[in-house]
Amino acid sequence: MSGFMETEEQARHRFQLELEFVQCLANPNYLNFLAQRGYLREKPFVNYLKYLLYWKEPEYAKFLKYPHCLHMLELLQYEHFRKELVNAQCTKFIDEQQILHWQHYSRKRTRLQQALAEQQQQHQPQAPSHGNTTSK
Repeated sequence: MSGFMETEEQARHRFQLELEFVQCLANPNYLNFLAQRGYLREKPFVNYLKYLLYWKEPEYAKFLKYPHCLHMLELLQYEHFRKELVNAQCTKFIDEQQILHWQHYSRKRTRLQQALAEQQQQHQPQAPSHGNTTSK
């Protein structure tokens, strides 16, 4: 241990940088960029990816806007996956699969919300009609 104590401001800054970086991992094109530049072959970078696994813990994961990045972070722990990311076809496939997943999720969520709204309407008591209709 180097004896370096991080100030609260430095810790907050590191948290923000790591949060942003982890979320960038949800972008297959960014992963392809990292692979083509050789970062995914460098031992210090691979160790950094391993270090970032703490984001899977609920007290950190709750800050993520793009939780899919955690799946990509998990896959990046495997050398074979890191090697395949150099291939543009692999990246395109991952990108397409993400889009299909999000489309399916959106449709399924919309159907569930509609079904819930219909169910709630069926269980609400109808307001009694008082026959106060006036006609002219």
